[in-house]
Amino acid sequence: MTTNPVTLGSSSIDVASIVSNLVANKRAAKDKQLSDASTANTTQISAIGNFSSSLTSLQSAIKALTDGSAFTTQKTSVGDSTILSASADSTAVPGSYNLVVSKLAAAQKTTSTAISSSTAAVGTGTLTIAVGGKSMSLDIDSSANSLQDIRDKINKASDNPGVSASIVTGTDGAHLVLNSTSTGAANAFTVTASGGDGGLSQLAFDPATGTPTTKAQDAEFTIDGTAATSPTNTVASALDGVTLTLTKEGSSSVNITTDTSAVSTAMQSLVTAYNSFVSTYQTLTKYDSTNNQVGALIGDATVMSLKSQVTNLLGSQGVSSNGGPSSLSDLGVSFQVDGTLKFDSTKLTKFMASNPKETQNLLSGDNGIAPKLDKLITSWTSSSGILTQRTNNLNQKAKDITQQQSDYDVQMQDYTKRLTTQYTALDTMMTKLSSTSSYLQQQFDSLNNSNK
Repeated sequence: MTTNPVTLGSSSIDVASIVSNLVANKRAAKDKQLSDASTANTTQISAIGNFSSSLTSLQSAIKALTDGSAFTTQKTSVGDSTILSASADSTAVPGSYNLVVSKLAAAQKTTSTAISSSTAAVGTGTLTIAVGGKSMSLDIDSSANSLQDIRDKINKASDNPGVSASIVTGTDGAHLVLNSTSTGAANAFTVTASGGDGGLSQLAFDPATGTPTTKAQDAEFTIDGTAATSPTNTVASALDGVTLTLTKEGSSSVNITTDTSAVSTAMQSLVTAYNSFVSTYQTLTKYDSTNNQVGALIGDATVMSLKSQVTNLLGSQGVSSNGGPSSLSDLGVSFQVDGTLKFDSTKLTKFMASNPKETQNLLSGDNGIAPKLDKLITSWTSSSGILTQRTNNLNQKAKDITQQQSDYDVQMQDYTKRLTTQYTALDTMMTKLSSTSSYLQQQFDSLNNSNK
């Protein structure tokens, strides 16, 4: 009897591929769920970050209005710029003044008697130079006592009280020229010589008895008739908040006025930053049906509320006083159809000229628009603010998702081990069955051959 071979199995089962495919199929849905949740959460974190950043940029842009520094920027002008120049800081008070400069501050200069040459010996002994309460003494010996040697010792001395030395050579010989390094009568210097051969006396000088090349003197001037002096030609103490630089004797007016352009610049910064904030908000909350695009924060009640509060504050109407402005609109800031702001500086300039104090109060006063907006933004973006807490919650959610992914990986590892064990056992069983099948086939073949 002829029989067909019976195939019961083999050891050729690809356990690794079978297990890999089964695990991949089982975890596909869960992996997608966690991946989608992670992506959505990351998008939310980024969106809240962008929204917060646009608010803090707006806060930075209004700083000059918030602290009022835009209204304390002063500018100066002078009637005769050849007589003096002036600059003002925020403490300067607007006003006009007349200055008469009768003397400029000067540093003492002396020129010694002529020596035959700059290399010729002058003498030996001790040369003492004193400026105010400071002095230095130089020991001059015969090994180095030329004008050049003396010049170098003066300039290199570590205890030099404030005198520089140079040499001027003319038709009559070489002269040692000494200059005080600072202007003012108090910086006049004396040169005395002692000991040695007496030759250093040629360099001695006493301003009380001698005539200097240039006399040390203070600047002398009057401000609206009030006399004043200064040891330097840069005067910072005569007018509050104003630094004067005197350059020539004569008279000139000095005018200090509030720099209205600083307020205009600050207002433009507010408008630009707000428009950027609106653009960010619109991008994050948009719905584009044409391109099927949805903003990351569309329908977000928190974000919508914060944006509304900012817009309402900037568009709020107060109570004017003394004919001053009562809203940003009065100062040329108006809302456009697309929700952005536009600034017309003409209106601001008008109120700055007619009602400067009221304008400042509206923008920067204790209850002004800029301080109110600054407090709002701080309350939202501070460590305990709603936007910070929102970000913290999202970051925690990101950690939770990561943990879920990690836990699921462990579950799948266990599942992989179970499947591998099961299919390995099946493979072993199939191998045994295959061996038995081969043996039985041989027996059937033998019987068939013996019956022929």
